[in-house]
Amino acid sequence: MANQRRLINTMIYVLLLAGSVIMLGPLVWTVSTSLKTQQHVFDVPPQWIPEPLTWLNYKDVWSKAPLLYGFMNSAIVVVTVLTVGLFVAAMAAYAFSKFEFPFKEWIFMALLGTMMIPYSVVMIPQYIGFSELGWVDTLAPLIVPGLFGNIVTIFFFRQFMQGSIPNDLIDAAKIDGCGYFRTFTTVALPIAKPAIAAQAALGFMGIWNDFMGPLIYLHTPERQTIQVLIASMQSNYISTSNYPSLMAASIVALVPVVIVFFMAQRYFIESMAISGIKG
Repeated sequence: MANQRRLINTMIYVLLLAGSVIMLGPLVWTVSTSLKTQQHVFDVPPQWIPEPLTWLNYKDVWSKAPLLYGFMNSAIVVVTVLTVGLFVAAMAAYAFSKFEFPFKEWIFMALLGTMMIPYSVVMIPQYIGFSELGWVDTLAPLIVPGLFGNIVTIFFFRQFMQGSIPNDLIDAAKIDGCGYFRTFTTVALPIAKPAIAAQAALGFMGIWNDFMGPLIYLHTPERQTIQVLIASMQSNYISTSNYPSLMAASIVALVPVVIVFFMAQRYFIESMAISGIKG
């Protein structure tokens, strides 16, 4: 029995290792290509460790394209949407999980139903509305909708709060004289910190890598986010065949996402573990 279990574990490890190699292969090739000269990009067999190794592609990207503007615009959108949107989503989830009010389940199901509406259906009406407001070619269309929370985030927070925040703590806070908002900020938010951190990391990656929204609304290069700016580099700043510079720009845009993921990965596990505790 022990030998059979050891064999199964070995097979699982081999499959996971093979899968990780397949998944990391494109990333390794991107990093390798960003450090190569143009004439060595398509060498056969491929050189995974470039010879000669050069950092000029990164310098070339920063000097030719306004990447700093792209970083600043993406950072403005990410920080604003996550700061306000997560707080609003947490308040909504707290209300759905701990309060009783008329038609609560119907309202929540209606919100969940909006997840089935494809973005292509609302894309043109949204553009017309934002155009009438004069928000096209500004960051407002990317920021304002996110300030009201996200239904997926609200659903995640609701499930987390239902299982992780005991009603006794809320009743004790009421006895101590706490109002609704103070109870939320002093009791619910600290307990929900792992879930908030996990959703913040996922939200960061989603907003940072968003391409469709910025592509529709942002036209001026200095106002574009980092992903749209990189996509436009082929036609505006860098030769279409200059793959090393394009890969260097991709790595520059990828670094913040990798840093945030490694900083927040423990919160993914912690949030899932705590959500299984019933109070």
